[in-house]
Amino acid sequence: MRCGDFKETYVRDEEIFQSLFVKFWLGVLAAFLLIFPFIANEYMLYIANMIGFAIIGAVGLNLLTGFTGQISLGHAAFIGVGAYTSAILVTRLGLSFWLSIPLAGLVAASAGMIIGIPSLRVKGLYLCIATLAAQFIFEFIFIHWESMTMGITGINVPPPSIGGFEFNTEKRFYWITLFFVVLGVIYAKNLVRSRMGRAFMAIRDRDLSAEIIGINIFRYKLSAFAISSFYAGVVGALWVFYLKVVTPDHFPLLLSVEYLAMIIVGGLGSILGAIFGGIFMTLVPEIINTLSAALKTIMPGNEAFFEPLKSVVFGMLIILFLIFEPRGLAEIWNRIKNFFRLWPFSY
Repeated sequence: MRCGDFKETYVRDEEIFQSLFVKFWLGVLAAFLLIFPFIANEYMLYIANMIGFAIIGAVGLNLLTGFTGQISLGHAAFIGVGAYTSAILVTRLGLSFWLSIPLAGLVAASAGMIIGIPSLRVKGLYLCIATLAAQFIFEFIFIHWESMTMGITGINVPPPSIGGFEFNTEKRFYWITLFFVVLGVIYAKNLVRSRMGRAFMAIRDRDLSAEIIGINIFRYKLSAFAISSFYAGVVGALWVFYLKVVTPDHFPLLLSVEYLAMIIVGGLGSILGAIFGGIFMTLVPEIINTLSAALKTIMPGNEAFFEPLKSVVFGMLIILFLIFEPRGLAEIWNRIKNFFRLWPFSY
């Protein structure tokens, strides 16, 4: 029985695989993820792909907001930048889908660095307003730069392929989503253990003190915006090829709010929290839709009551978590782990 951990170095304290128990359950999870597409139906695979996109985007936003303390309401705009960049590179320049993904991430990262410049002078609510302005600016560009984005008509893209093999079904696209989710989570987990990750957390906790001890505020704040936006750009590229079309309607302000809700509900400053938040906030609307459909059959004629239910539940979840569990689902999971690790002795 594990009664405590005694580590002598920072490296040991930050190890990803800290015990054989952790390695075993991660192996079980990996096996399940590999088997899942062979036992799931089309709807379940659709949900899995949506969860994968949400996790990548939430991890990126958590690196910016949860770890660096820079709040952003423009995450959906950077997803849109990545989506349009990928679509334009493939349809007009003839690049492959696989090459368009990192390029879309780089273009989104460049946009994120530009929008992140105000973070050097403002923070808190003022930075939130600055990123909100970026959201509206990019929405305007997506709609009105018709020569490039095709306006409200949108851009149709072919499914990704390797040779003659096309990823044109839920099951086939699942493998692409899974690959980028694993890659994004591993990179983020290692980033927060690095010198840069420690600098991010120092800026979040007290930027003035961080600057006094020698941390380059300019460099690390812009780096946080760039990395977060890169994640968003990758999500956008994956999303557009999953849907096979991109339009401005896919990136509203509500999407930015949803991603912010994911990291609040999941847990700010936690990679695991971003994963939990992405899963939770993707499943909740589906559960609400299922319940609404069932209630409509029981209470016909009340459809107008059920339509705004999704938004109401979203708002209530954020409020309840902020009041009763501000550290999110990740903290609940940690308490459960600690209980069973030390049970039946609390010491």
